[in-house]
Amino acid sequence: MADVTFIWYPKCSTSRKAKKWLDDHGIAYVERDIVIDNPQAAELEEWHVMSGLPIRRFFNTSGMIYREQNIKAKLDAGMADSEAYDLLATNGMLVKRPIIVGDGFVLTGFREPDWEKLLL
Repeated sequence: MADVTFIWYPKCSTSRKAKKWLDDHGIAYVERDIVIDNPQAAELEEWHVMSGLPIRRFFNTSGMIYREQNIKAKLDAGMADSEAYDLLATNGMLVKRPIIVGDGFVLTGFREPDWEKLLL
C-alpha cells in the first residue's frame, strides 16, 4: 500500500493510540503535526469531498475553541462548507484528529474497525 499521511496532535491520547496502531501494523506514513502544519482550506475541501463525511465530522467537537466560538450553533444554522473550511484552517485545534489521508480515502478520528478495513 502507498504511504499515507497521518495528521495528528502529539499531546492527544487518541492520536498517540492511533500512531501506535499504525506502527504496530507496519503501516508506512508521513507524519504531520496539526498545530505546526494546520490543514489549509483547500486541503480540507479536498478531504471532505473525498471522505463523503458530513463537514461536522472534521470539527474537534470536544475542543475548547469549538465550544467558546459556539460552532455547533453555526453548523446547525447552516454554515456553508466553504465557511467551515476557512474556519477549520484558522486553528489546528479546531480540526478532528487524527486524520489519515491515503489514496482515495480520508478517515477522521480513530475508529479501529474503520482503519483496519482501509489499511490492512
